[in-house]
Amino acid sequence: MKWRKWNIIIHRDLGYLCFGLTIIYAISGIAVNHIDSWNPSYRIEYVEHQIEPIREEIENKNDLAKVILSRLSVESTYKAAFRPDSETLEIFMEDGSTIRTKYRTGEVEREVVHNRAILHWFNFLHLNKAKKIWTWISDIYALSLAILATTGIFILKGKRGITGRGAWLTAVGFIVPIFFLWLYL
Repeated sequence: MKWRKWNIIIHRDLGYLCFGLTIIYAISGIAVNHIDSWNPSYRIEYVEHQIEPIREEIENKNDLAKVILSRLSVESTYKAAFRPDSETLEIFMEDGSTIRTKYRTGEVEREVVHNRAILHWFNFLHLNKAKKIWTWISDIYALSLAILATTGIFILKGKRGITGRGAWLTAVGFIVPIFFLWLYL
């Protein structure tokens, strides 16, 4: 069998194997590219509440947190409490939410973090937050993309292949990132 036939077989079959991950990485990549405009993994909701103001002096921040959570009828546990100033208490909940209280006035703002349905998991994989064996799978995928790119440039022959139009397009594929590196550095 000729090398070109093997090249096509490898390119085709590897392309099928990489299709799912390519779609996941493409969607996640577009989402993460716009991280300055939005959080691609989480949606943050702010809910305002009003509780009866706390007039008595409670020095211990943990005791104060328990009083505030009781007045909010929140039964879940909290991880920590923090006093950024003398009239504010921030309570960091186990579920990832944060409760900010101006306890002298009774004003409460709860910041609730929700995973974005599919994007959260796509970004989890793309940004390699899974670590462990996923790192190896991701490395194999990256190597597979390099093989796909290499086999792809040798599929067509002649003026439409790498010795013709393909050479120009391949050159542009190198020139564009080099230009932007030069521009930004």
